[in-house]
Parts: sequence; C-alpha cells; structure tokens
Amino acid sequence: MKVLRRVGVLSVAKILGVVYGCIGFIVGAFVAMISVLGGFAGLLSEHGRAAGVAGMFLGVGAVIILPLFYACLGLILGLLVGSIYNAAARVFGGIEIEIE
Repeated sequence: MKVLRRVGVLSVAKILGVVYGCIGFIVGAFVAMISVLGGFAGLLSEHGRAAGVAGMFLGVGAVIILPLFYACLGLILGLLVGSIYNAAARVFGGIEIEIE
C-alpha cells in the first residue's frame, strides 16, 4: 500500500483548469442553445426584434466566455485545493492507495 503524501499544486491546478474548461464548454453550449432559441422567439415577436438579435449574439458568446471563466476558476480552485491537501496530508498522513 502506497501513501499519497503530497501533490504538485501546479499540476492539480492545470488539470482542474482543463476539466473545468471542458465543463464550461458544455454549459456554454447549453446556454447558447437556449439563448438562440429565445432569440428566434424574440425575432418572431413585433416588439422584441432587437432583444432577439442581442440574445443570439450573447448565446454564441457564451461558448467562448464560459469555458474561459470556468477554466480560470478551476485553475484558482486547483491551487487552493492542492495547497490545502498538502497541509492536511502533512498533519493526517495522506491518502492510502494500492497500485498494481
């Protein structure tokens, strides 16, 4: 049985940044689909044409903005979680893992 006593903080941060970026892309795709559908509904109404066009552009922008935001958030959380794990492992001894 091996004990994981320390993790590379930057390594954890990079991995969480990539994982959260992928999650942000998925969330952004759903936001974009909903926003584009709402934009089309706005275009069909008489009073909401400008809002419909704006909604479609904001929806498409979500595919770009949300992955970047989530990736930055994952990077920051990775730095924080890696540091907290290292401090906790120093006190409590780490996680026991079995590798074959």
